[in-house]
Amino acid sequence: MTRGGHAALDGELKQLKSVERPAVIRAIAEAREHGDLSENAEYHAAREKQSFIEGRIKELEAMLSLAEVIDPAKLSGAIKFGATVTLVDEDTDEEKTYQIVGEAEADIEHGLLNIRSPLARALIGKAEGDSVEVKTPGGDRSYEVVSIRYV
Repeated sequence: MTRGGHAALDGELKQLKSVERPAVIRAIAEAREHGDLSENAEYHAAREKQSFIEGRIKELEAMLSLAEVIDPAKLSGAIKFGATVTLVDEDTDEEKTYQIVGEAEADIEHGLLNIRSPLARALIGKAEGDSVEVKTPGGDRSYEVVSIRYV
């Protein structure tokens, strides 16, 4: 996982523990004061939210405890984990830039490409100027590697 991904997950964990968890505990206490719990929708909704929050906290703690933080700035050479890669679609000449990251921090909308995705797997080991053929759900695509940066 990159340092940025680790920081984002750690921030989410702190938010859940310091803000969300106490808020849902207050909501449960408030809903209990309304009386009969069997027909108390607020109580059941708050308990459901509490269950989600506790599950997410456990999930984040497990991910963070097993995470190995890699600093891409210390890397160089062919494409590997942490690389920021600029590609040109050979069919449309559209240029795209992605950083290859771990599953937990992947977000294609923000240019963070999951290392297990077909595109990332095809890119690993390639150098600038190489062409890559990728089988995607939308059909086969060809890309040329324009640049590789480790930031």
